[in-house]
Amino acid sequence: MSNSQYETYGTTGTAGTPYEPPYGRDGGVYEDMYAPAYGAYTPVADLPTEPRLPRQAAPRPGGRAEARRAARHKSTGERPDSLRRLLPQALVVAFLAGGTSAFVANDKAIELTVDGKPRTLHTFADDVTELLADEGVDVGAHDVVAPAPGTALATGDEVAVHYGRPVHLTLDGQRRQVWTTAHTVDGALRQLGVRAEGAYVSTSRSQRIGRAGLTLHVRTERTVTIMADGRARTIRTNAATVREALDQAGITLRGQDTTSVAPGSFPRDGQTVTVMRVTGSKEVREESIPFAVERTRDPSLFRGTEVVERAGQPGARRVTYLLRTVNGVKQKPRLVGSEVVREPRAQLVRVGTKPMPTSVGGADHLNWSGLAACESGGRPGAVDPSGTYGGLYQFDTRTWQGLGGAGRPQDAPAAEQTFRAKKLYVRRGASPWPHCGARLGG
Repeated sequence: MSNSQYETYGTTGTAGTPYEPPYGRDGGVYEDMYAPAYGAYTPVADLPTEPRLPRQAAPRPGGRAEARRAARHKSTGERPDSLRRLLPQALVVAFLAGGTSAFVANDKAIELTVDGKPRTLHTFADDVTELLADEGVDVGAHDVVAPAPGTALATGDEVAVHYGRPVHLTLDGQRRQVWTTAHTVDGALRQLGVRAEGAYVSTSRSQRIGRAGLTLHVRTERTVTIMADGRARTIRTNAATVREALDQAGITLRGQDTTSVAPGSFPRDGQTVTVMRVTGSKEVREESIPFAVERTRDPSLFRGTEVVERAGQPGARRVTYLLRTVNGVKQKPRLVGSEVVREPRAQLVRVGTKPMPTSVGGADHLNWSGLAACESGGRPGAVDPSGTYGGLYQFDTRTWQGLGGAGRPQDAPAAEQTFRAKKLYVRRGASPWPHCGARLGG
């Protein structure tokens, strides 16, 4: 609109000039028809001036603007008092209007779902953490909140809290405790990634899981191969034991039959179980128990001489063995029992400690090594084929003991044998050795 027709009320006009009363076409000033409502009119020049913005221009002197200011100054007197009374009221209204806008802006409509129960509420909370605190919703380490705590909120957002539930799970024989936010057994199995098709579950899959949790046994379906009677059978089973799997395969264990793994063990996926057909019998044998040898020192015997005072006697035991045939193949006998029927008797031996003399008058100068070489080949333990003569010089036992020897001559040391031979020579000369006696002279 053109300013030549009229100007808008306000502290500044459309052209940026201060407020002036309207004027007519001929430049004259119209009477202010609103003045009686506000009291006496105050000229613009007498009102407090506002700081001008950097782009505002100061009014030029003279012209129609100057005439309007003069007319306004003339027609008003007490108007400043009225404005001063209205200004605080206007400020209060403006403050209330702004506060209401801020109040409305901070109020948010949120849908909160706690453990599957939704409700819509209004909140001033800035984020999810504040919202849960305001609503008294406590969450633990195993609970799930979406969106995550600390996420900023806006009107229309949805917040869900899923409480964790403990499940004492035995899965294919392995025990452990897990946590789930599912409300039913079926949901928990899906959440835990347990393959439920064909599985054994200890409770109904529609069973609800309370906050206290539950105990759950699950056996998944597995593939097991059973080798029996020359055939292989592969089955799908959720059996708890190998024996149950055999029953499902139509295989019966009889008598001593067994399997390659314990029949009560858990059958694993892909496992091969071999059935062993066992036949067996028991065999009783009598076995000897060796006797012990007890030696005592005897100073009356020459050193190196041992005399058996009491011969030992072996004992006897009755032994039971299990003879088995597995799938037609004989196995090594297995000891299953032993019973002593006669205790062994120890052998008593006297061991000489007396120093052995080597000299015999009248015989020391002879060639005893030559005689020994001829009689026994120089071997102290030699025995003739008849078993009658023994030792270096082939004594018979009677002669040997008559010379003071103990036991058998072939058991005595070589020095003692030579000593006894010298004594025999002094008594009888070379006659005890009719074929080799000539060697004594060299």
